[in-house]
Parts: sequence; structure tokens; C-alpha cells
Amino acid sequence: MSESVDRLVAVVEALRDHCPWTAALTHGDLAEYLVEEAYEAVAEIEARDAAAWADVPARRADGAYSALAAELGDVLFQVVLHAAVSRPPGAPVSSAGFRVADAADALTAKMVRRNPLVLTPEGAPRSAEELARVTPEAVELAWEEVKAQERAAAGETASGEAEQAGGPAADPGFGGIPARLPALAAAAKVVDRAARQPADPLARHAPLSGHRAGHVTPDDGVPGWGDEAALGAELFALVRRARAAGLDPERALRGTVARVRSGDWDALRPPTAG
Repeated sequence: MSESVDRLVAVVEALRDHCPWTAALTHGDLAEYLVEEAYEAVAEIEARDAAAWADVPARRADGAYSALAAELGDVLFQVVLHAAVSRPPGAPVSSAGFRVADAADALTAKMVRRNPLVLTPEGAPRSAEELARVTPEAVELAWEEVKAQERAAAGETASGEAEQAGGPAADPGFGGIPARLPALAAAAKVVDRAARQPADPLARHAPLSGHRAGHVTPDDGVPGWGDEAALGAELFALVRRARAAGLDPERALRGTVARVRSGDWDALRPPTAG
């Protein structure tokens, strides 16, 4: 690894051995910090739009990239700290559960494995002719196909996650979505994961239809919104209606997402009024 990363690892290892607070840490203790640091990095990113970030010289000059580097450094610290916590304080490095280099190696192998259209098995870019034929859609499809192969080889399915959550067992292609994601983020992941499958199960079982006033209808005919502000306003209005009815919107959506992930497509069909 680089000299900077090696020094960071050495500093954290020293804290693990000599700082009583760090020595007492467990992986469970760190879980909340991992989430918190990730959200702080996201907040820094969302402080500017894509056009602002594209002006790299300006963002370097106004300190935006320095601030982002600091926030992402906090995320990196969590990775390094988890590696240090996998070793009992004072124990030799060889006794660690994993090292930062192990995490890097695992990530590199996964990137090579899941990007077969872009990289050779050795990790080198494919020829210019091959790369010219690659589309973003093909990259996403290949990624999902490799993930499905990995889950099958490991004997892992979405059913295991569904069973842990108390839901029915099935695997419609939504395995690997973190169980603790907020409901709205989990729903978005399910929709994106469905769209990257060879045949979108959501489009097949619950096609979008209809058009509501105030929405913009794109060329594909699916009702939409003019911008995220309009969508946000409608979502907020829906939350207000839910609370006025005494309902918990987070719990309601989480339940629907769990049913969809288990292959219960009836969850996407609201009951008909009697």
C-alpha cells in the first residue's frame, strides 16, 4: 500500500494496543459510526450539484475537495479500525482476523470478476475495439449476472435474508440488499436491481400505468416529475396523509419491500375498495 495508508494503519494499530478506549472496541461498537461517517460524506457531496463538482479547479480552490477528502478519510478510518479490532490488543499482527490489505485484495478481485466486459481476468483493460462496444446497460447486466453466479456458488439467496427478517423464503433476484437500509432507500435498490435483470420482474408483475395531474410523462410513457423538488413535495404530502391516518410510512414501506423481495407480487397491488 502507499506510504500514507501504511502510516495510518500503523497509527491505528498503536491506538489498539495502547489506548484504553480503542482497545475496548468491538465491531458492534463501531457499527453506528460507520453509518454516521458515511452519511456525513454524503452530506458533503450533496452540498454541491454535479455541475459544481465538475469544475475541479474551483472546488480545489474553495476547499470543497479538501473537505470531501476529510469526510472520506473518516470512512476509511472505519475500515482501518475494523481491521485493527479484528486483532486482540497486544497480540501479534498474524493473529488478526483480517488486514486492510485483505480488504483491498478482496475488493480488487471483485471488481475484476464483476466487470468482465471492461477488464481481462488479469485486471487489464480490454482492447479498444472491445471497449468501444460496451454500453452502460451491458455493464450493469454483466455485474448482476456475476453477482447471481457468486450467490449461487456460495449457496446464498435472498431467502436467507427474508427468513432472518421473518418473511417468506424466495429469491426473485434481490439478494444482497442490506437489511438495515431505510425503507425508501431499500425500495429504490429493489427497483434498480429489478431493472438490471434480463427481464424486469417489477415490469412484468406490476407495470406502471396511468398519469396524474402535475406529472411529466417522458417518451417511455411512464408518469414522472419535472424535478426532484416536485417528487419530494409529493412524498412529503404522502407522509403527512399517512400520519394523519395514524399509519407509520417507514414501517409500511419496509413491509412492502420485504414482501416484494420474497417474490410476493401481490404486495404491489393495493387492495380494491369494497
